[in-house]
Amino acid sequence: MTVEQVARHLLCSPSKVSRMETGHRGATLRDVRDLCKFYGLPDAQADRIMSLAREGRQQGWWQACELAYFATYVGLEQAATSLRYFQSSTIPGLLQTEDYARAMLQAGLPAEFTPERADELVKVRLRRQHVLTREPPMQLKAILDEAVLHRAVGGPDAMGAQLDHLVETVKKMPNVTLQLIPFAAGAHPAMDSNFTLLDFEVAPSVVYVEGLMGWLYIERPQEIVRYRQIADYLHSVALDSEDTIGLIREIRERYNRGSTCASHNA
Repeated sequence: MTVEQVARHLLCSPSKVSRMETGHRGATLRDVRDLCKFYGLPDAQADRIMSLAREGRQQGWWQACELAYFATYVGLEQAATSLRYFQSSTIPGLLQTEDYARAMLQAGLPAEFTPERADELVKVRLRRQHVLTREPPMQLKAILDEAVLHRAVGGPDAMGAQLDHLVETVKKMPNVTLQLIPFAAGAHPAMDSNFTLLDFEVAPSVVYVEGLMGWLYIERPQEIVRYRQIADYLHSVALDSEDTIGLIREIRERYNRGSTCASHNA
């Protein structure tokens, strides 16, 4: 159907329909209801979309946290049904301990992260993790480069506790899968990148890429396919779950020894 045909049915201007379709304006509940009927959607699908439209009018908990640009990502994360991470430098936010998260924030520029602001952002990060225990829980698949585990964020004690948390999370939550790409695997196509692939129940998938000076949301289908291919390849070269746990525990012991040496030196 043309924009003009839909506009005549809604008794509105074609520009309104165009802005709704491109996401430049919202749709009223009446618009959504009329469009579902006009397009002949089955009742179950129409009910689901109407439910999403109602939820979309409610304010998310994160919108009151002054997250600036990151609020968009948190909203997508909270709505996602499954998520695939690749991280080459840090533990993903949904798997961080409080001490690790705080150390990450304190490593930022002092002008941007005061102690009070760091406290606020740590609370946000921990609350984001509720998606893993909600009903139904998010399906999370994380692939990390081994280098992530060797960077002692927050010191040996904090990093050791973080590694313990990874092991316990994987053991207790069947919806969480964790794999490591060991140094021995050599080069791989995502060595200089981090990305998050978010899938939704009814909306198109999105890839989120964040850097020091900005962020990018990738939505073009052919680019999404490319990221899926890379994620699948990383899955194939990474250690399986059992070997991943074994390597985490091995590195954990090194932090234990580091803590012991530091205690003796003191």
